[in-house]
Amino acid sequence: MAMNPTRKRRLIIVLLILAAAAVATVLVVVALQNNMNYLLTPSQVQSGQASGYKTFRLGGMVKAGSIQRSDKSLKVTFTVVDAGGAMPVEYTGILPDLFRDNQAVIATGHMDNAHFVATEVLAKHDATYMPKELKDAMARAHANKKISDAAAAQDSTP
Repeated sequence: MAMNPTRKRRLIIVLLILAAAAVATVLVVVALQNNMNYLLTPSQVQSGQASGYKTFRLGGMVKAGSIQRSDKSLKVTFTVVDAGGAMPVEYTGILPDLFRDNQAVIATGHMDNAHFVATEVLAKHDATYMPKELKDAMARAHANKKISDAAAAQDSTP
């Protein structure tokens, strides 16, 4: 059965619109994935969960006494900790006024061998405040550690 020319033209137009929508959707998803920054805790980074990300956000608390400032530049090193891990961080730039020991902090950057190189550091003034996503990430890391500790304890019992 032959197709009517008008119907054929409409079918081609509909198929072209659907193909264009599919291409646009794929481009949007790829662009969003490239711009997405995942928030990980030091425990998660140490367990290898950061290996798939070029850049990500590291969240936790600034370890007391770990802040070291360079005399010759704006370079600062400090350690970010959570319930089960610690990660050395290197940052060159001006830190927020509220940055200090035992402070919730989120640093954006990448891993360089065993330390994190930050391009941006954010801090909050109230020590009792912690961003919801950081609190959730730290709770997940802590829960995963409890699960793995419990499994290790079971494995060691006869």
